[in-house]
Amino acid sequence: MTNVTAGPGTGIRGARGGARAHDARWLALLVLCLGELMIVLDVTIVGVALPSIHADLGFSEASLAWVVNAYLITFGGFLLLGGRLGDLLGQRTLFLAGVAVFTAASAVCGFANSQGMLVAARAVQGIGGAVVSAVSLSLMMTLFTEPAERAKAMGIFGFVSSGGGSLGVLLGGILTDLLNWHWIFLVNVPVGVLVIVLTLVVISGARAEGGPQRIDLAGAVAVTASWSPCTRS
Repeated sequence: MTNVTAGPGTGIRGARGGARAHDARWLALLVLCLGELMIVLDVTIVGVALPSIHADLGFSEASLAWVVNAYLITFGGFLLLGGRLGDLLGQRTLFLAGVAVFTAASAVCGFANSQGMLVAARAVQGIGGAVVSAVSLSLMMTLFTEPAERAKAMGIFGFVSSGGGSLGVLLGGILTDLLNWHWIFLVNVPVGVLVIVLTLVVISGARAEGGPQRIDLAGAVAVTASWSPCTRS
């Protein structure tokens, strides 16, 4: 039998290391929730500001719907592709890319002075939002492997996702009344930058192993195209 002798303080250091790793996972979950909250808020916060956008940019009743539809079509269409890219290129990498795209598109929306500019930026926002939402779930599954902790983490994440819609209605009204509709988009910029910084600090890279290493671009295009008639109806 081989005896293993631990040096002084080994057990303490191990416990402290385990506690730090445990805390880091929950900090990482907070970052993921903040990123998801930013995405969820964007859906309802825009709805409140539509009358102001209509009056300022001269949208017709029909074309105004595309301020919402452009986002929803690309968001729904790129969810599957975003998750697959996370498996291939690394989940943290895609999460950072999604937040960066969403934040940059939000800045363009905030400074939009034409209908086409706003609708195009909203479509790009949807792509970034889809990537963030898809990869957030994958990262959470990677961070929490024990069933009890995973269920708790999913409950917190779900609460943020569902509560974000109500919060968006409130913030949309406040920002539109006190400032103007541009700020419902510009407020995403500092939040997005904060999420990127925190992600680099507390979330490590993760990539799924195995499986076919290919991207189903045709499938992504088909799913996105199938959303268009549903959104118009």
